[in-house]
Amino acid sequence: MTTFPIAPNNMDNVLVASPSSVVCQRVLESLDVRARRVEHASGGAEALIHLEKGRWQKLFLDRRLPDLDAEELRETVRQRYPGVEVVLVDHENNAPADFAPPARPPQPVLVPSVPGDESGSDDSTDREQPGQEDGFLYEEETGFACLEGAAGNVGLPGMIGRSAAMQAVYRKVQLVAPRDTTVLITGPTGSGKELVARALHDLSPRAARSFAVVNCAAIPETLLEAELFGYSRGAFTGAQQAYAGRIQAAHLGTLFLDEIGDMPLSLQPKLLRFLEQRELQRLGSSQVVHVDVRVISATNVDLLALVREGKFREDLYYRLSAFPLAIPPLRERPADIAELAEYCLEKFSGGQPTPILSSEALAFLRAERWPGNVRELQNVMERALILAGGQAMIRPAHLMLPGSGHRKRGGETLC
Repeated sequence: MTTFPIAPNNMDNVLVASPSSVVCQRVLESLDVRARRVEHASGGAEALIHLEKGRWQKLFLDRRLPDLDAEELRETVRQRYPGVEVVLVDHENNAPADFAPPARPPQPVLVPSVPGDESGSDDSTDREQPGQEDGFLYEEETGFACLEGAAGNVGLPGMIGRSAAMQAVYRKVQLVAPRDTTVLITGPTGSGKELVARALHDLSPRAARSFAVVNCAAIPETLLEAELFGYSRGAFTGAQQAYAGRIQAAHLGTLFLDEIGDMPLSLQPKLLRFLEQRELQRLGSSQVVHVDVRVISATNVDLLALVREGKFREDLYYRLSAFPLAIPPLRERPADIAELAEYCLEKFSGGQPTPILSSEALAFLRAERWPGNVRELQNVMERALILAGGQAMIRPAHLMLPGSGHRKRGGETLC
């Protein structure tokens, strides 16, 4: 995110969405912008995050966004944020497509602020960096182009963690969220798969609609079909009135199928047909209902292994995994542990003074394997807060692991 210093007597908050900071700079120089704050988003998905978190009066959209269609994004913004004025910018001349530029650039000239440079000037703005081309960097780890300057600045609603592994996840979510592509989220228990699913929904054009959650492992096999597809009155004993079902209830919104690996094999053909035809039939009814819903699923098991064992349909797997998204376990991103632990302490403090996490306790946390991932860390920090008994600092003696029956202080075990 690049912030531009603006004359303090101006009023509007302005957001510029473009993959190029040079384009952003030249747009601002060519317009008679009245603003007290200007920020630069590298793409359409990042712009939506800024719009969600702040109050903006103007949005300038580069027609050549790297991730979203500018025309479609303009309509989405106008519907979701009617108070924001949206201006399309032609990439060729870096000027707004909707308005004619003034006769001369306004004063003072706006330039990106540079840390340690109080003047706010930087004559290196137009110089390209090694490995950089047209505002993009190639990320070897994930094998796709990511936005220039995105590292360290990308985030998702409700998600905590700035590690490189999570930044890669955030960027993938931002790229796929505006589309209707089916997404399969994989990762171990407690890693935050539902939070990612909610972020996909919140960053999509369906955000104002329903987000329906179905845990396929929590509903008995005999009831799951009725719960998903609904039923008509009299379809079975006890069906005294019709029920629309979770899929139809999510019409125009998002359906999140958690623990999809536990879906009974007998029900999988019906789900596959719905994904292919976008139509369903309630139990006991011959009426076909067309439903417009985006499907996201999640699992903590290896679905391909289930396919090989004959427990999961191969065609359904490929339908669900049009865009696979793997969430790394907590042990693979120890850099996030401190921020997560501090967040948990603040959350469970209930408005009371939040204790500080000692360096020894943090080292202890980073040394753990965390089989329960973020959910396990959350439980450990809640217990630590209770054991601290109002003390100002969380120490290793307060960290009690699940099922251990003891606490640890450094290398000492207290039974």
